Amino acid sequence: MTIDNIPKDYDHKKEKEWQKKWDDDQIYKFLGNGTKPRYIIDTPPPYPTGSIHMGHVLNWVYIDINARYKRLKGFDVLFPQGWDCHGLPTEVKVEENNNIKKNDVSRAEFRNMCVDLTKENIALMKNQMKSIGFSQDWSREYITMTPEYMRKTQTSFLQMYEKGLIYQGIHPVNWCPRCETAIAFAEVEYSSNDTFLNYVKFPSVNEEADNIEDSTSNKNSDSDENGVLIATTRPELMSACVAVVVSPDDDRYTDIIGKEVEVPLSKQKVKVIADNEVDPEFGTGAVMVCTFGDKTDVSWVNKHNLDIIEAIDEKGIMTKSAGRYEGMTLKECKLATVDDLKAEGCIVKQEPVDQNVGQCWRCKTPIEILVKKQWFVAVNKLIDDIKSATNSMNWVPDHMKSRLLNWADSMEWDWCVSRQRIFATPIPVWFCKKCAKVHLPNIEDLPVDPTQTQPSIECDCGSREFRGEEDVLDTWMDSSISPLNIAGWPDPSFKDNFPADLRPQGHDIIRTWAFYTTLRTLALVDEKPFDEIVINGMVFGEDGYKMSKSRGNVIGPEEVIEEYGADALRTWAANSVPGSDVPFDWKDIKYGYKFLRKFWNAFRFISMHIFDENMSNENINIVNNGSNNAIKDKLMPLDKWILSKLNNLNKEVTEAFETYNFATAINSIEKFVWHDFCDEYIEAVKYRLYNDDVTRDSRITAKYTLKTVVETSLKLLSPITPHFADEVYQYFENTNSINIIKWPKLDEDLIDDVFEDNGQLAIETIGEIRRFKSSSKIPLNVPLSEVNIYTNEDLKAVYEEYIDDIKGTLKIHKLDLLVGKPDIHEKVVEVTPAMDKIGPQFKGDAPKIIKYLTSNDPEEIANLLEENEEKGNNGQITIGDNVITNEHVNIVKEVVGKSGKKVDVVQSDNLDVLFEIIK
Repeated sequence: MTIDNIPKDYDHKKEKEWQKKWDDDQIYKFLGNGTKPRYIIDTPPPYPTGSIHMGHVLNWVYIDINARYKRLKGFDVLFPQGWDCHGLPTEVKVEENNNIKKNDVSRAEFRNMCVDLTKENIALMKNQMKSIGFSQDWSREYITMTPEYMRKTQTSFLQMYEKGLIYQGIHPVNWCPRCETAIAFAEVEYSSNDTFLNYVKFPSVNEEADNIEDSTSNKNSDSDENGVLIATTRPELMSACVAVVVSPDDDRYTDIIGKEVEVPLSKQKVKVIADNEVDPEFGTGAVMVCTFGDKTDVSWVNKHNLDIIEAIDEKGIMTKSAGRYEGMTLKECKLATVDDLKAEGCIVKQEPVDQNVGQCWRCKTPIEILVKKQWFVAVNKLIDDIKSATNSMNWVPDHMKSRLLNWADSMEWDWCVSRQRIFATPIPVWFCKKCAKVHLPNIEDLPVDPTQTQPSIECDCGSREFRGEEDVLDTWMDSSISPLNIAGWPDPSFKDNFPADLRPQGHDIIRTWAFYTTLRTLALVDEKPFDEIVINGMVFGEDGYKMSKSRGNVIGPEEVIEEYGADALRTWAANSVPGSDVPFDWKDIKYGYKFLRKFWNAFRFISMHIFDENMSNENINIVNNGSNNAIKDKLMPLDKWILSKLNNLNKEVTEAFETYNFATAINSIEKFVWHDFCDEYIEAVKYRLYNDDVTRDSRITAKYTLKTVVETSLKLLSPITPHFADEVYQYFENTNSINIIKWPKLDEDLIDDVFEDNGQLAIETIGEIRRFKSSSKIPLNVPLSEVNIYTNEDLKAVYEEYIDDIKGTLKIHKLDLLVGKPDIHEKVVEVTPAMDKIGPQFKGDAPKIIKYLTSNDPEEIANLLEENEEKGNNGQITIGDNVITNEHVNIVKEVVGKSGKKVDVVQSDNLDVLFEIIK
């Protein structure tokens, strides 16, 4: 490109051309050959939904800025992209799209449908990622549904099984009736729900009846009845009631502990037992234990060795154990149970209550707790190691670490990793049909689908018939080995790229992805997965709520890119703080867009000077950061001012990138370029570019400084706005992308606080006189005849350094620096008759008075009025038989300096300076 064809306006539509060039040139490819220090990013693998949302944009801009910065700092950066394909989201979408359930077709057919949908969605999202300018190394792309990845997941399963960290057992698990699968506690979301607290009488069945005092402050039950009053929000589970628990310290129930009561409707007899976990203040202080209403029920069943009654099946339908309610849904059963309890007089009262309901994180169906045979990871064996590893990582922001530590401390159940679905990595296990012994495949035979193949071995019992495990693995079993996978595990060379340097992710998956990854790498290789973890927040819409399709407040990135470009979108994402939620606002996008246009216009203006033929003929080797000492020695004061600020900006932005404070980086760059450079420095050096009386050295150093500032600012900006940076930089360098060159070197020699302070004084002085021109309706390019600057001795010495810049920038013919105060006074320049007073008062004598006022010196008339006023004559002048006073004249005065010329005096509010200006 040449300066002859620089477009008038910046065209963001050219971003696609740069994306294609980057892709074609493979400039982001990870070398891995040891020629550079390595920097490994454990990139989040999203679900292939087919569409990137603003949360993705925020997360990936953080990652991309860091990756680009590290490359410029000389690192060999591994920035891979993965796709977490398996799991409920895709299956649910396939079921919706095809109006089927997973079991309506064969397992193979359903899986193929999932694979096809996933491939389509990956292609769509991949194009969207490229449109935002993300710099992944696509040769390192990984997809969890491929045989290669499933081999690694199954290998990890076998290794953890051999270590005793994975086992199969019959335990209560969280169950989604809609998805018909177990889910982990980390996949349970909680939402508020309005329901009723039902007060139900459980009659005593002991031979000697005990009088039980009503447990509520309202005496709603007969006081002479025997039994206990229960408060429950889940009457539909009364058929699964196996005990009633009370606090051992509750005096109301001391006499009934150890005795039996009868469950209404289902009529089973259950014991009243004591447990310290009961809250005497909630409800009646007596709680029914049912299998299973919540986690507390599970705890009590295990603690007191209670029976288990399975009243709900996998689809959320009441079983035979529910008696008269068999075949009903949970909702139907609840309504029918309440009606029957009322009909039999068992419900004393109902109170509205706010309930926190656990639900499936994908389909939002309320979860149930069922007793199932499942595969588990023995989390509790690793909790201490997980906490130790967590504390050894650098968390940004630091307070996010507590979320993982608190989650680790709250773990009560092991991680259920088996799922009753189809589209997932198969659990590599067969069971002998005769003796039920577990058989595992050889690692070299992986991946395997045990439902499609049989082991070619004989069981110890002599049988050769096996049943393949139909359950599949939780999708987090795939994604939680991402840092191992990108490093090349299980090949021993993986240690070269492990642990990862960085894990970037959202705060919503700390208890899943961050927790599970830490657990798994400790279990498999006894190391933490990464050194540093940076957390991004969620994106909120313009209505103040988290962006979601259900609220209708979603803004797609493609909408922003079409109108303002990807770099404007990236400036919005960069202007945020790790860990904090981010509001989307079109004003922020527009500001970023305007900034890039401002920068472009400034570059276009100075291009004719920094690339002109004279500069080449002078053989000036203009390079970044003033390394040409011959030029540096000739720098003018304002050159030193802007170059000092530029190098301080370099220092500030570098520190900001190192600490992931991208908001500081973009704000500092925008402020420097827009205000210090464009508004101040360029305007201040224009005279050095155009005036013939400027010295050759002054012109050359101005051009050198302009080029240095633009080129360095582009490099600092390039991690955030890579398209714009390359679009401008191509005029500097035709061969290399700015995105792969070296980070600008800091020139400490050019940082000088004195030059910055003094230069700022000169800039503020120029600004004061500009504002005077503007308020006086004087065009900025119109010269001023004379300006005198009055100040103190210290500031006068400073101004002497910048006198040429002030004079040249403001087009002042004569500029003097003076100490003290100006010698100024008011001068009367005109006295005119006040006709509205003279005519009515003096009538026929009015012409005499007017002639006197217009034919005499205005200053003499004004002085005479003033002298008579001082003598007590009320400012009178006698003209014949008439007397006039100040009310009979209009006096016009102006301020004049010691030269006698009219001056304007401007007093600065911020500076110890007074300006005397002669237009």
